[in-house]
Amino acid sequence: MYAQQQQSAPGNYLAFVERQLTADGCATRWEDWAGVPVLVGRRADFRMRWMATRLHLFTVAAAVPEITVPTISAFTDQVMKYAKDTKGGLPVGMQNGVGAFPVLVSDRADPAAVRWAEEQQRIKFACMTRPVVVDSARNYVGMYRGKPALGRVYASYFIEKGSRYFYGQ
Repeated sequence: MYAQQQQSAPGNYLAFVERQLTADGCATRWEDWAGVPVLVGRRADFRMRWMATRLHLFTVAAAVPEITVPTISAFTDQVMKYAKDTKGGLPVGMQNGVGAFPVLVSDRADPAAVRWAEEQQRIKFACMTRPVVVDSARNYVGMYRGKPALGRVYASYFIEKGSRYFYGQ
């Protein structure tokens, strides 16, 4: 199934993301989520400047036929639950945080979905997500690149990882 997907622009982009994640030291694997091949990348980093916290960063990416606001919103919720359920170790919030990049790639991305991804970071207790919408027809990547008040201490980390993984910078 993955071999068929790789022939498309979205498949090529997912292969690019996989290379970027691997080059940055992430553990990567492919999973089947209800018949959809999903790339999962994972790493954990500890910084004293993060108030001595370990941040578990998950990147979960999939190609879909079309991206709408409900699609990326539901995928973001699914990725956050997955990250919280699989991170292991101490509970979230006890010197442990979870960050995630839920990534959807398609040749058909609704501009409203791109704007939704770009407008803000989504936060739940000790869990931050920066959804990414990739319009492979326009070669455009939409994601939030700001520094929010809540979770600001991690902002430069998310910006740096997002630039590396999704823009190749």
